[in-house]
Amino acid sequence: MEYKVTDTQIAPMGRLEVLSKNEATKLLNRGHGSLHQLYRDCSLAVLNTGNEIDNAKELLERYSTFDIHIIQRPRGIKLDIINAPGTAFVDGKMIVGIQEHLFSVLRDVIFAHEEISANQRFDLQSSEGITEAIFHILRNASVLKPRTDPNVVVCWGGHSISREEYEYTKLVGYQLGLRGFDICTGCGPGAMKGPMKGAAIGHAKQRVGKGRYIGFTEPGIIAGEPPNPIVHELVILPDVEKRLEAFLRFGHGFVVFPGGAGTAEEILYVLGVLLHPDNAELPFPLIFTGPKSAEDYFRQIDSFIGDVLGEEAQRRYKIIIDDPVQVALEIQAGIKTVRTFRRQHRDAYYFDSQLKIEHELQRPFHPTHENMRKLKLNGQQPKHTLVANLRRAFSGIVAGNIKDAGIRAIEKHGKFEIHGEAAIMKRMDALLTAFVEQNRMKLMGKYEPCYRIVVENSA
Repeated sequence: MEYKVTDTQIAPMGRLEVLSKNEATKLLNRGHGSLHQLYRDCSLAVLNTGNEIDNAKELLERYSTFDIHIIQRPRGIKLDIINAPGTAFVDGKMIVGIQEHLFSVLRDVIFAHEEISANQRFDLQSSEGITEAIFHILRNASVLKPRTDPNVVVCWGGHSISREEYEYTKLVGYQLGLRGFDICTGCGPGAMKGPMKGAAIGHAKQRVGKGRYIGFTEPGIIAGEPPNPIVHELVILPDVEKRLEAFLRFGHGFVVFPGGAGTAEEILYVLGVLLHPDNAELPFPLIFTGPKSAEDYFRQIDSFIGDVLGEEAQRRYKIIIDDPVQVALEIQAGIKTVRTFRRQHRDAYYFDSQLKIEHELQRPFHPTHENMRKLKLNGQQPKHTLVANLRRAFSGIVAGNIKDAGIRAIEKHGKFEIHGEAAIMKRMDALLTAFVEQNRMKLMGKYEPCYRIVVENSA
């Protein structure tokens, strides 16, 4: 099948208007694994905004002739774009939001490479150094607003959800928008788009002229979950771990909608953080919600958390079914508590520096077949290690489902193997099986699991 493509040249729109000669040279280097390849792939994902495809490998192959060049001029740079998806254009002109996102990609790829990875100032082997790097990435993206009260609600949930669940996310977003809250999501479709769409209507009714719709993503997932058209502020973090930490430090209230393996990963991450003793008294509004048809889904999630992590983890969230108004009221009350707490402790409203995150949850995990086999999920290890490894297991499944490298690894070497003790693996298998049966793993087509559960004999 042929797909319409277009060539064009565009200038910056208030984002990264000039590059140094060294930066431009690195972006033009086309070696395998080069900075140019990363920039090209992320740019293609942005140009695919609005198209429902959650297979990064398929997207990259569909537009294999796409390319993007930097044109250095005395007055600033231009982008020369070749064979871009035709859906990014209207009457021959690139959609403004997509054009803005292209320069957000350029900004974040350059900054993460030149100012973070290559800068000895940031010790990315330490917990403090990683948090400092995340702060600088968000500040460089101009999303940190120091003179505003806490009002950012982070919404998590799946890209592959039912129409009823999607409509429900819009209703919750609408109630949040009526109360003036800004929305931050993973920026993709489904439960990441719905709350923004609903909030936009609530903001319009309340004449909120500067409502914010912020999307956090990372290079590995952006092609499988391209930014939805409502995202105004796009930030690309270097990896999924920094993306997850950015959500926690940037947001003030958290709403989780139904989802699949990626949503389970997010839930495990946040609970792993909240179970740290240093965070016991930290106010952290966390709501799980969906329509009546999603009640069983959340009971399954709650049961899994209770069986594997215990009642202490279950106490850190509330489940609200089929009541968007109550969700908004709970978030509103919770954010007031967050404001009071941060004011008393002289902590910034725009970046939570008091939240304690174990280095085990911050270290980047590369879901190779070997690394997935080594996870060893058992109850004998410390709880924070178990949570971290469970999070990594779900992260690997996400990679095998939608990320280019993960899909190719599965095609070459077969399914990932996830090893662990019977009690945990039985519960994990039941949860994943439910995700498959409820069509939560993929947008289209029959889902073929990219993993195999392996129960290890107890010694």
